[in-house]
Amino acid sequence: MMLVSLSGGGARAAAFGYGVLDALRQTQVPWQGNSISLIDELDLISGVSGGSIVAAYYAAFGSETFPAFENQFLRKNFQDNLVSYALKVRNLYDLTSPWFGRSNLLERRLDELFKGKTFGDLTERPGHPGLLVSATDLSLGSGFEFSWRQFSLICSDLNSVPLSFAVAASSAVPIALSPMTLKNYSDTCAQPVTLTSSEADAYRVRLLRDSQRSYLDASTRPYIHLVDGGLVDNLGLRSLLDRSQADGGLRSAVGPMTDTPIEKLVIIAVNAERAASENIDSHDEVPTTLQVMDALLFGTGGRATQETLELLRDTVQAWRQELRKRSADDPFAPDAKIYVINVNLSDAPEMAERRVLLQIPTAFSLPNDDVTRLVAAGGRVLRSSKEFQSLLKDLGATPVVP
Repeated sequence: MMLVSLSGGGARAAAFGYGVLDALRQTQVPWQGNSISLIDELDLISGVSGGSIVAAYYAAFGSETFPAFENQFLRKNFQDNLVSYALKVRNLYDLTSPWFGRSNLLERRLDELFKGKTFGDLTERPGHPGLLVSATDLSLGSGFEFSWRQFSLICSDLNSVPLSFAVAASSAVPIALSPMTLKNYSDTCAQPVTLTSSEADAYRVRLLRDSQRSYLDASTRPYIHLVDGGLVDNLGLRSLLDRSQADGGLRSAVGPMTDTPIEKLVIIAVNAERAASENIDSHDEVPTTLQVMDALLFGTGGRATQETLELLRDTVQAWRQELRKRSADDPFAPDAKIYVINVNLSDAPEMAERRVLLQIPTAFSLPNDDVTRLVAAGGRVLRSSKEFQSLLKDLGATPVVP
């Protein structure tokens, strides 16, 4: 079972994540007497903000992603096209409405990229990986995931949601873009959701349950406003980790996802974050508005990402201890192993190249040279990972050269 999470970071994250996915596609491993592409074993792909663009595209189009996504998004001036798109008469008129914002324009443009596909369309593609797109609930300051569980709380149909809506919500950077809004239908549910918790639960479970309960009261929260998912979890992992704890552990979380024993659980966390552009602590001048925004997005955001990575490490340690104890109807094989592969842009092997990569801005479009660098870096950093090489060795595959 393999999970890939793709971080936020605009087109920089999309290009870096695309490079990782392409490297997985090119990696051949022996499996049950055949040679298969490692990406064919992908069960779940999670994306935030810029990472959600490529995650949703791969979930929708599979192998067509290579090189279609590169040609249709990465190497097209999506940002300038979005500006010219906004200047069309119809869109200018729509922008005068209080029920239509800048992110709705982004949604329309993304809908063209995704060819109008919805979450329901994904189920029609055999062998497709599950897709998880994460946004932030503006009122709660907590994560909001586009999943069946989340939508059951508001009694809404995830199948009918366009991929473009989810990705636009996940990418809606506050101020630059407007929130995306969902209607809460929880007061119309024939079978209302029941949530249970106790004071004995871990604090993460209690916080999760508190936020979930807020959606069950449509009279208080008839509408849900969503913004950039990177504000609370730029890796797209925290909700998965919290949910596994709320479910009672690893077995309870992944058991329903498989009908064959899991021999290897592989988590690939792709992180395209960069540090703040300037060290504002190096001088005594009052930071400018742009410097403050940069520090808030990339300074404090980096701290939150580090906390998520530490949470992942602690959670995986608990999972490994859990696996030592066998249970009836165990979804894991007796010799099951967990691999955590961190693929960080900041781990690009060559210092000069790393410095250039980390200076690439967060935007919807990048120069072709930067796209080429980022795509190549995604593959190199993945192949340089000791944990990835360990996985290939255990699978009996030929080691790949970074």
